[in-house]
Amino acid sequence: MLSPDDIAAIAGELAEADRTHGVIPRITARYPDATVEDSYAIQGVWRDRMIAGGRRLVGRKIGLTSRAMQQATGITEPDYGVMFDDTVFDSGAEIPTARFSNVRVEVELAFALARPLAGPACTLADALAAIDYAVPALEVLNSHIELEGRTIVDTIADNAAYGAMVLGTERRRPDEIDLRWVPALLSRNGEIEETGVAAGVLGHPATGVAWLANKVAQHGARLEAGELILAGSFTRPMWVSRGDEVRCDYGPMGVIACRFV
Repeated sequence: MLSPDDIAAIAGELAEADRTHGVIPRITARYPDATVEDSYAIQGVWRDRMIAGGRRLVGRKIGLTSRAMQQATGITEPDYGVMFDDTVFDSGAEIPTARFSNVRVEVELAFALARPLAGPACTLADALAAIDYAVPALEVLNSHIELEGRTIVDTIADNAAYGAMVLGTERRRPDEIDLRWVPALLSRNGEIEETGVAAGVLGHPATGVAWLANKVAQHGARLEAGELILAGSFTRPMWVSRGDEVRCDYGPMGVIACRFV
């Protein structure tokens, strides 16, 4: 495992890359023995620095929960990161492209928790009972570590590549709609680039919420009431550039639109 000094130094590199919108060399190229636990420790130090600097945690993201995403990245286990208040946009927003590195968009559902959810034996039924509502969301990926050859260790340390979230307006309770069948048509500049259905996330998108509750329990934490949980993408990531208009049609759960400027 990495030493506390190494963990703090890498967290500092990532904080500076976040500030300058830069990219650093792969952690695993420099520290080939780094473990998944090391990467979550790096993320934790980075997170605490961000909170100490005034940012407010509003939820967590889960990544790599679908076969589409696992095949796109070559990484076969889910991961998670944190989301801050200054990363949440409403549908219709203009997203500042220069704020991010390696900018891509993913199609997801987000879940607001009505009550706390704790592992280590949380089930899908437990997660559904704790969820207040589901809302469509686009995740903006923001990678501060070079993409070529990266591993799960690199991705987790980089806050699971989370950059921002664009929220839709349609909210549904889990008992109002079969969440497995929520569709998505993701378009860039008027052309459909990706399609998917929410069951692509672990068979049911809320399964990711249960997985997350069990995972954070390993680090002595739980999911809190009011947190917003991004459940993972059910399409491959779509690259975007400045000037791109992005639209995603979620059928009965409405449409999200945004523009990268």
